[in-house]
Amino acid sequence: MNIAIMGFRGTGKTTVCRILARKLNKQLVLTEEEILKKTGSVQKYVKKYGWEKFREIESEIMEKLGDFDDCIFDISGDIVMRNENVISLKKNSILILLTADLRTIEHRLKSKNPADSYDYADEVKEFFQERETKYKKSADYTIDTSSLSPDEVCELVTHYMQLELH
Repeated sequence: MNIAIMGFRGTGKTTVCRILARKLNKQLVLTEEEILKKTGSVQKYVKKYGWEKFREIESEIMEKLGDFDDCIFDISGDIVMRNENVISLKKNSILILLTADLRTIEHRLKSKNPADSYDYADEVKEFFQERETKYKKSADYTIDTSSLSPDEVCELVTHYMQLELH
C-alpha cells in the first residue's frame, strides 16, 4: 500500500513525505518531478499544448503510479481535481490531506524566503475556495498541521495506515 500526501504549499507535504519515506523505508515519489520529466517547464508546455493536454499527461502519470506499491507520494497541485486521478491513486493508496490555518501557511512560506514580500493570503483563500471540497472528498484522512511538528504528523499518518491495513 502507498501513502499519498496532498495539500496546499506550506502545509508540510514534502517535509512529511521525506520523513515518512525514511522512517518506513519506502520509495519517495514527487509527482511534480514525474510531471516535469514528461513536460519540462509547465509554463512552456501549457503555452505550446494547452492546459487540457497538460492535464492528460498528469492523468497518464497518475494511472502509472496507481500500479506502484510501498511508496510515499508527494501529490502536487491540482492532481486530485480530476476524478480519474483520484481513482488511480485510490487503487493502492491511502490519501491524506494536510491542512493548516492561513496564518501558519503564510508564516511557513515566508520563513522559507524571508526577503519575499509576497502576500500569500489571497492565493491561499483562492486555493481553498476552488479546491477545498474536492480535496476533502478525495481524502481518506485529514490532518491539520498548524500546531503539529512534522514528526507528530508522521505518527498520525502511520496510525491511519495501520487502521487501513487492519
